[in-house]
Amino acid sequence: MTKALPTLEQLPDIFSLNLNQMAAISLIGEENSHYLQGQVTCDVLSLDEAKLLNGAHCNAKGKVFSVFRLFNYQDKHLLLQPKATLDVSLKELQKFGVFAKVEISQEDTLNFYALCGKQSGDEIAKMVAAVPDNLTPVITENGICVIYIGGSIPRYIIATTKSFDDVIPSEIEALDEKVWELLEINDGFPHLDTQHTDQYVPQMLNLQAIGAISFNKGCYLGQETVARMQYLGKNKRALFSLSAQSSDQLDTITSVEQKLGENWRKAGDVLAYYQADSGDVFVQAVLASDIENDTSLRAKEVDSLICQIKPLPYSLT
Repeated sequence: MTKALPTLEQLPDIFSLNLNQMAAISLIGEENSHYLQGQVTCDVLSLDEAKLLNGAHCNAKGKVFSVFRLFNYQDKHLLLQPKATLDVSLKELQKFGVFAKVEISQEDTLNFYALCGKQSGDEIAKMVAAVPDNLTPVITENGICVIYIGGSIPRYIIATTKSFDDVIPSEIEALDEKVWELLEINDGFPHLDTQHTDQYVPQMLNLQAIGAISFNKGCYLGQETVARMQYLGKNKRALFSLSAQSSDQLDTITSVEQKLGENWRKAGDVLAYYQADSGDVFVQAVLASDIENDTSLRAKEVDSLICQIKPLPYSLT
């Protein structure tokens, strides 16, 4: 039976998600921290204190392979991300990893689930002694690693070798895994797919706004481009959340157009979208950073899908 796809307002006070679309790259070995420090945008050497870091893995030109959440599990660094971006990022990390004392592979022992909603913390309290929060976002106990994801709707990722039914009580409603994309769009966290790799520098994805770029950590792959964008003001694009309404089921949306006079011209690319059963559509797109909030926008593939820019939960200035 197909699971319901609710809007943000329709989400229950507690619900679960089986994050089948997520996976992680594992780095283990005595040089895993120092090696990864030279490969990604975040300050890996601060992980022991921070416990959880947002970050990106770029190519030498500063174009993003993947956006991840980095945390430790046992003696591993884990880069949690959509499966769609894992292969290319894994291949590139392994290419340079042969020169360091580090083993890099896809994590194949852990499953990833989520508990979300206003009451989700109460259920997490039954799993671990201390509920993770902004100050201590990662707690590992009894073979279960719980990661707190800040945002407008409380979210906890659960990493464990146990099965979904062994971890998540059956009375908690399990929603479609697509709801995770809705939450990412709402919180302005970039959700990349295969076709988006090598396309954007980190600032085009608002990574500086979610603490995913360290500007004082030293050199890493693509760092020169990222720094130039930041200090010379050369970045002209940014990530936006859009809303729309459609009575028809959408097949695909890849780009957004804006009205210029009597004509429509490409305004930017769609990274992800979510369509609720109600017809409400939530879109994540990369547009010109100086676009006006009242600009007339529509989906290229569905010209009747008129989109409005919605506020992000963080500032870009």
